[in-house]
Amino acid sequence: MARLETRVARIAEATLADQHFVTPVDVLIGLGWLAQPNVERWLRGRATSLDRCVSVDAAKSAAALAALQAWAEDQGLQPYQTDYADRQFTLDGDPDTERILRTRWAAGEHPAPEPPTPQQQREIVVISPHGAWTCASCEESGDLLVKTNSGTLCLDCADLGHLVFLPSGDAALTRRAKKASRLSAVVVRWSVRRKRYERQGILAENDAIELAAQQCLEDADARAARRSHDQLRRAAVDEEFRDEFAKAIRDQFPGCPPSRADAIAHHAAVRGSGRIGRSAAGRALDPDAIRLAVAASIRHVDTDYDDLLMAGADRDDARRRVNHRVDDILDAWRAGAINLDS
Repeated sequence: MARLETRVARIAEATLADQHFVTPVDVLIGLGWLAQPNVERWLRGRATSLDRCVSVDAAKSAAALAALQAWAEDQGLQPYQTDYADRQFTLDGDPDTERILRTRWAAGEHPAPEPPTPQQQREIVVISPHGAWTCASCEESGDLLVKTNSGTLCLDCADLGHLVFLPSGDAALTRRAKKASRLSAVVVRWSVRRKRYERQGILAENDAIELAAQQCLEDADARAARRSHDQLRRAAVDEEFRDEFAKAIRDQFPGCPPSRADAIAHHAAVRGSGRIGRSAAGRALDPDAIRLAVAASIRHVDTDYDDLLMAGADRDDARRRVNHRVDDILDAWRAGAINLDS
């Protein structure tokens, strides 16, 4: 579960930076559980429901969506309902599941736009290829290509040669350049490791990029102030949550030294870490999540578990060898004994 939450957080962060909002569909695609062509088939009405196109069971999908919601709320994002042209996500049409899948997350001051319907103009996609290729029109090659009904074309033959490449990295610059450019395209490259196309940047008119850069310079201070404000707000929320987590540890394990409870809470609740404190159960201060966080601390601090791992012991075997000691300390702290050996 912790690994899934970490993967979801990374996908959501990258998607938010790229398009300023994130949806459950984005996350399912990013996890490799849903193929983009199947989403397009569903939008065109060629698939009855989107859940039939997902390659994992409903429980795993639900866990990923719960992780997305927890991450989005943790980031202070706001939920917005998205209209998917009356398309149905689930075969049984469960209202709660439909609502969750239609929710997109975005910053409150930047509500995400509605995604384009199949009838609306779609993005022009330009590919950064790995291997050699030849233009079907001029028989030349290049760094970028466009796939059309007429075959694979170079940018000049696809009438995109006048556009300038703007790499990903600055979401505000990309968004403004795309808006100001009469013609633009998204540049993608196939990731061999992740088995999917990933955005590399956009192609836009040079004047549009220069205008966008000037706009970004003019309001750089305001955007920096907003980011600073958001960081302070998140820090305050994190501190409050750590205090609540530490209190929950002391309530469940009154024998745990206060300084130790604070240290466990600080470690388990680090934002974006994927640790138990950032899970849905951890955020809800579930007793099992509290116990797992305390047990993990005992395992690393109060046993020779780390030494066993460094000596080459198998992880599961090392855990079995220290479990008795971990359980003894847990029982002692639960009973109110601060020092097991006293």
